[in-house]
Amino acid sequence: MATAVCSRMLFQRSTRGFLSFSNTIPAFSCPFLSRAHRLEPGDDELYQKTTVSIMKKEADSGIMIHSYSPIGFTVDSNQVLGPCALLPPAILQWNVGSHEDITEESVSLFHMIAPTIEILVLGTGARLERINPLVLALLRRKGIAVEVQDTPNACATFNFLISERRLVAAGLIPPSLSKALDIK
Repeated sequence: MATAVCSRMLFQRSTRGFLSFSNTIPAFSCPFLSRAHRLEPGDDELYQKTTVSIMKKEADSGIMIHSYSPIGFTVDSNQVLGPCALLPPAILQWNVGSHEDITEESVSLFHMIAPTIEILVLGTGARLERINPLVLALLRRKGIAVEVQDTPNACATFNFLISERRLVAAGLIPPSLSKALDIK
């Protein structure tokens, strides 16, 4: 059967008689005579090019906290020493020493900016500490939700909220050195 099909292809009649051998299809291109079928560019999608057009480029996702230490924070390859206030896109030094220094005056920069932030994430150091209830009430009156956490969790929460493109700010106190593994 295969021989008949290939011989038919080789000896087709044209309007001027038999085709010459220079115009005929070589025998190795017949799929029945060779085991490997050779694909032509039009035969398979492999040879077709795909193009992508970006209709709308998204803005950067904002600043991200890459690391923290007792010395400070690394925020988008910027080393910040000591406590900091992150008000995207600004990174500011925050004049607090511990959770007891977080007062109505020290959080005033978070409720005076425009646009108003939705959530303030406060990192209180190595441990979760209580914040003065008057400070929390002030921020609630200004329409700002407050999330108080230890600093490692506050950094993760801030990064998560920034990645969701929320209007978020953070006030972070570096965690102190852990003495749990010290040998006496």
